[in-house]
Amino acid sequence: MVATGPRLPKPIGGDMGGDEPLRISLGEGMMGGGFTNVDPESRRIVPDEHGRTKLKVVYVVLEAQYQASLSAAVNKINTHRKEVCVELVGYLLEELRDAKNFANFQKDVASANIFIGSLIFIEELADKIVQAVQPCRDSLDACLIFPSMPAVMKLNKLGSFSMSQLGGGGKSAIGEFMKNMRQQNDNFEEQLLKLVRTLPKVLKFLPSDKAQDARNYVNSLQYWLGGNDENLENLILNIAQQYSPPCKNMNFEPAEPELFPDVGLWHPLAPHMYEDLKEYLNWYDTRKDVTFAKDAPVIGLVLQRSHLVTGDHGHYDGVVAELEARGAKVVPVFAGGLDFSAPVKKFFYDPLGSGRAFVNCVVSLTGFALVGGPARQDAPKAVEALKSLNVPYLVSLPLVFQTTEEWLDSELGVHPVQVALQVALPELDGGIEPIVFAGRDSNTGKSHSLPDRIESLCSRAINWANLARKEKKEKKLAITVFSFPPDKGNVGTAAYLNVFGSIYRVLKDLQRDGYDVGQLPMSEEALIKSVLTQDEAKFNSADLNIAYKMSVDEYQKLCPYAEALEENWGKPPGNLNSNGQELLVYGKQFGNVFIGVQPTFGYEGDPMRLLFSKSASPHHGFAAYYTYLEKIFGADAVLHFGTHGSLEFMPGKQVGMSGVCYPDSLIGTIPNLYYYAANNPSEATIAKRRSYANTISYLTPPAENAGLYKGLKELKELISSYQSMRDSGRAVAICQTIIETARQCNLDKDVKLPEDDQVVKEMSVDERDGIVGGVYRKLMEIEAIATLVNIAELDRPDNDPPIKGMPGLLAAAIGRDIEEIYAGNNKGVLADVECLQQITEASRNCVREFVKDRTGFDGRIGTNWLAQLSKSLGLSVEPWVRALQGTQFASADRVELVTLFTYLEFCLTQVVQDNELGALREALEGKYTEPGPGGDPIRNPGVLPTGKNIHALDPQSIPTAAALKNARVVVDRLLERQKEEMGGKYPESIAVVLWGTDNIKTYGESLAQVCMMVGVKPVPDALGRVNKLEVIPLEELGRPRVDVVVNCSGVFRDLFVNQMNLLDRAIKLAAEQDEPVEMNFVRKHALQQAEDLGVSVRDAATRVFSNASGSYSSNVNLAVENSSWSDEQQLQEMYLSRKSFAFNSDRPGAGGEMNRDVFTAAMKTVDVTFQNLDSSEISLTDVSHYFDSDPTKLVAGLRDDGKMPSAFIADTTTANAQVRSLGETVRLDARTKLLNPKWYEGMLSSGYEGVREIQKRLTNTMGWSATSGMVDNWVYDEANATFIEDPEMAQRLMDANPNSFRKLVATFLEANGRGYWDAQPEQLERLRQMYMDVEDKIEGVE
Repeated sequence: MVATGPRLPKPIGGDMGGDEPLRISLGEGMMGGGFTNVDPESRRIVPDEHGRTKLKVVYVVLEAQYQASLSAAVNKINTHRKEVCVELVGYLLEELRDAKNFANFQKDVASANIFIGSLIFIEELADKIVQAVQPCRDSLDACLIFPSMPAVMKLNKLGSFSMSQLGGGGKSAIGEFMKNMRQQNDNFEEQLLKLVRTLPKVLKFLPSDKAQDARNYVNSLQYWLGGNDENLENLILNIAQQYSPPCKNMNFEPAEPELFPDVGLWHPLAPHMYEDLKEYLNWYDTRKDVTFAKDAPVIGLVLQRSHLVTGDHGHYDGVVAELEARGAKVVPVFAGGLDFSAPVKKFFYDPLGSGRAFVNCVVSLTGFALVGGPARQDAPKAVEALKSLNVPYLVSLPLVFQTTEEWLDSELGVHPVQVALQVALPELDGGIEPIVFAGRDSNTGKSHSLPDRIESLCSRAINWANLARKEKKEKKLAITVFSFPPDKGNVGTAAYLNVFGSIYRVLKDLQRDGYDVGQLPMSEEALIKSVLTQDEAKFNSADLNIAYKMSVDEYQKLCPYAEALEENWGKPPGNLNSNGQELLVYGKQFGNVFIGVQPTFGYEGDPMRLLFSKSASPHHGFAAYYTYLEKIFGADAVLHFGTHGSLEFMPGKQVGMSGVCYPDSLIGTIPNLYYYAANNPSEATIAKRRSYANTISYLTPPAENAGLYKGLKELKELISSYQSMRDSGRAVAICQTIIETARQCNLDKDVKLPEDDQVVKEMSVDERDGIVGGVYRKLMEIEAIATLVNIAELDRPDNDPPIKGMPGLLAAAIGRDIEEIYAGNNKGVLADVECLQQITEASRNCVREFVKDRTGFDGRIGTNWLAQLSKSLGLSVEPWVRALQGTQFASADRVELVTLFTYLEFCLTQVVQDNELGALREALEGKYTEPGPGGDPIRNPGVLPTGKNIHALDPQSIPTAAALKNARVVVDRLLERQKEEMGGKYPESIAVVLWGTDNIKTYGESLAQVCMMVGVKPVPDALGRVNKLEVIPLEELGRPRVDVVVNCSGVFRDLFVNQMNLLDRAIKLAAEQDEPVEMNFVRKHALQQAEDLGVSVRDAATRVFSNASGSYSSNVNLAVENSSWSDEQQLQEMYLSRKSFAFNSDRPGAGGEMNRDVFTAAMKTVDVTFQNLDSSEISLTDVSHYFDSDPTKLVAGLRDDGKMPSAFIADTTTANAQVRSLGETVRLDARTKLLNPKWYEGMLSSGYEGVREIQKRLTNTMGWSATSGMVDNWVYDEANATFIEDPEMAQRLMDANPNSFRKLVATFLEANGRGYWDAQPEQLERLRQMYMDVEDKIEGVE
């Protein structure tokens, strides 16, 4: 047992105080730094020979559970055998990254008799094993490889046996394996076990001596999978007497392998393993040592058989004991292979055959994907098994590649390789809560319990299980809204979501479903008022509704980590969320539902804190809020509403929290549900990993109608309320609201709406249905057409069958190539611009006709019977044919169009299905939330329908081949454009920003762009994982290798740490090419910097940077949003101090290490700054992240010549990627959003929220002035004319949200004061007067 607490206070700025936590020495080799540093020598057993024959056995395994039983087996041989003794030495696969370890390994293999390898599934390490073992294979007496990569499997050698014989009938088993794995997405171990079962058929094809060797291989596999010390002792003796020349005449009489069930049930106190649930329960229910309540929750545990048979199950014992001590029953099941779905199906259902789940919650303690383990997981098979069981599915992890001390000491937390295998893959199955429950002993390699982590895991699992058992009317739900930046006008903020409107609908839905929501206000406006108390309340005063006042005593008693916060915030209560005596919890309770306002980070307005390179702990008010939810209100679940809050971004490890990481301490034991925008999988993943959230996706607005989305979304929700209440007294009022909202959205041009409310009152139900149906139909068209037109644009070569995009098909119909048309259009060739416009219009018409064809008279998507009938009578043709008749595109390829529209049909049904409310209800009932990818619904319609548990992608699958192809186009366009501007010279260095979400949506396009710039190509390994690199020769590249400085967002760092290592390897590979420096700028700069800084060329070529682990953003955005900065120098200092943590592929476990010298030296050479816009929904001024990461003025400040670099933005939102200058992009953005009446009127239709959106966009525009200086004066002039000089508009803004309006006025004044806007005196006078007016209004002075 190892304790992982208690918490030590930690300063955010300087060094550790006197209380040094445990430190361990970290080697200097490849894997030094945060990665396991156990010396393999400690595993070596050297016997006293006493004249006996000595054999040497060397083994390499992925995980450590075989270490103890192999050592025990060898010790037995050495103690009891008179004729033979064994020297044993073992390595864990990851240890071979260390140069010293690898050299020792090579020596050991060269002098070995027997070599054993198992589960070698990491390609670059598999290559090392081949490199060491291949030359010695002939001199080894035997070489046994159990399930591993194909190249390693081929090393197998037992007498005349080799893997190629297991195919039977002359086929190679390896070839067949690989083919099967690719086709069935199945995994190696299962294939091998199948092979073992069919062996008798295979053996009859072999001559008898060869058959004996093949039989021995299969026997050896059985001994190995048996795993206990007897089996392993017999394995070594059996191989020795048959294949080691010195032992040839000895007979050790090894026993046959002891076999264990493939799947079964196990319990630490049970007399044996069970293969039948009834038998297990007969034993379990008659135990004398423990009694359970009648209705005790039942937790299913999934275990790895190899831990049970090797006797390494101390950590499993710990979990079972803790669950039972908390009153839960357990059903622990195991599998021998890597398909754990079999025991789930066999043992987790009612033994009496009702078909109902017997367990209330499943916790996998393997850390692996449910099907397929480390090799290749089969998510669809796993999801099918879990959906049918339909209970929450938690996946906890034992430490595999680190000892407990190393994990505790690491800021990264769990090692990157383990994150890829054991966190990212289970998420694809819908697994949640990656809590580290077991550590590893550095001496024996055995696993042990981590008591405080197991307590946390078990109490959380039981709380999930209780959701299914508690009555709805008794369940308590805490809905948490965010306020960011902290200002009264910002309470209830979330990306693409009308928060209070949506909460109101959720409450209505829960009320219908039987939850106690007390006295609900009559409307969402009334709901807003009840939470904000007074309309004009100021955030920092106590004018938000106070739900609870917590005394300092109570806070200190209930919050176990209160003292640790004093380091950063002083004694409680502090001055945030407090009245000076007590801590205040803001919000309002409705029955059993509490709506609370999450406090903010607290340091937004403090420029000194913003400069710290690591972020501060939460403040007392933040801790008091979550303490209230868990200990006083007693929430059964918390629902975080919308993208996104601060909880998951609090300091702590990146993945695999310990008991002293703040997200873990704050969320405590409450199940966490989180509504998250479907297009933001990267931050959703951080919420899952760091705050244990079960994320539920919601759809972002359709792309085309940017200005109207809030109103349209509201209409859609109103219509669904109408459908559920059409026969109630509320129907008339809802219908009137629908008509009013439809007018605001300008739908009265398309749908005939009654003139006044009186007319509606007099209508029959059918007439009202007709009106609502008409609006709904129009709405579906807008939503579906906008999305489908964009979906129809893209070629999808990976689809089965491959799909050609509509523009390409239409271009082909007129004998043109779409790429040529795009190129002409981009150059402004009038004929091509016109041609592309016609193609776009024709595409829209086809999709519009198609949607009409599929829309019933009630506005619902399905089959329109009239259209079907006329088609079957031959009276009409397919809608897309109809749309193209009589146009120049009429001859478009019919077969390809049918393929495309069949796909669009699937997409259309996905667009209109929506399970956002349903998924929440199911999660609250303790059911499984089906997983689904997050991302851009246009690039990946698999994101739809929403209401799924969002996952990112397998980080090792990117960049894909398609991403590489697209990246090459963008890089070529960027370099061409820059070359034109620099008089024919290529830029020498480009500063690139990498975003998490953008790389998920584009499958790694911007990652691939960096590789293309330096002229190195990422390629997949034999299992399709991208982790190898090839240098593109200069003659093929046709230009110099361009140097890069890569700045990764904190989110990218958390999700793609393995890909950061890949980039670092790629850049260093380019720097090490022996090429002329005028053709290789990476090498040119690295040589110069190595000399200047006195480091090696490899270290000088460090180019991949991010924040410190557990910190996010440069804080420039917080400073700008809160006006808490003095000058640009200060913003640049924030960037340098927070963003200069270097990632080093030679020490992948070390995480980011501060390396400001190399960062500054690399930034000095930059000629171009570059970012990608990857999504039609988010533009430059929508969010503050983009300018927060922009280093344009910073580079000018660092360069010796002070020259401003060029700044470019790639827009890859359409099939025709564009590279524009930053100035052009800012202007385009201002015209389409901030200054576009369609946009701002759309915003204002949602009142309070809309004013905030307008103000936020102006603030973000000023952010670009601060970091790049690329905002033209006219943008401020026109914005001022639109929002301030128009008295009617100014009044509307002031009435709807006075706090946000005040901030808008202040931002204009600030932009002038900082020299970004050259305003006229009368403009400034008016602004100052307006500021005073709005102050008076807020203070209540009329």
